[in-house]
Amino acid sequence: MKFIRWIVGKIILLLDAIFSPRGIKRSAEEQQRINEKAKQYTLYQFEACPFCVKVRREMKRQSVNIKLYDAKNNPTHRTELAQGGGRIKVPCLRIEKDGDTRWLYESSDIIAYIKKEFT
Repeated sequence: MKFIRWIVGKIILLLDAIFSPRGIKRSAEEQQRINEKAKQYTLYQFEACPFCVKVRREMKRQSVNIKLYDAKNNPTHRTELAQGGGRIKVPCLRIEKDGDTRWLYESSDIIAYIKKEFT
C-alpha cells in the first residue's frame, strides 16, 4: 500500500509540473507589496497531497510566495502544526496578523482566503 501511495504521489507531482498554471503579471512594486504581505503566511503541507497541490497551484496562479513547511518529513514543522493548529491535517494555512495567529484548514477555504487577500 505504501508503494502504491508513493507511485500515485509521483504521478500527481509529475502532472502538476507538466500542467503548471501561469501566474498573474504585476508591476515590480505591486509584486513586492504582495511578497511583503505573504510573509505573514505559512502553508503546512505534504508534497504529494492532492489538496496541497490544489492550494499550491492557486498560489502560483495568484503569484503569491507563501512559505511552505513540510509537515510530513520535518518533525519540527509537524510539531508546530499539531501544537498550533491542534491537529496534523494538511493543508493548513497559518495566518499571523496584528499579533494574532489563526490556523485555516480545508483547501477550498484556503483558496478562497488567498483569492480574497491577494486579488
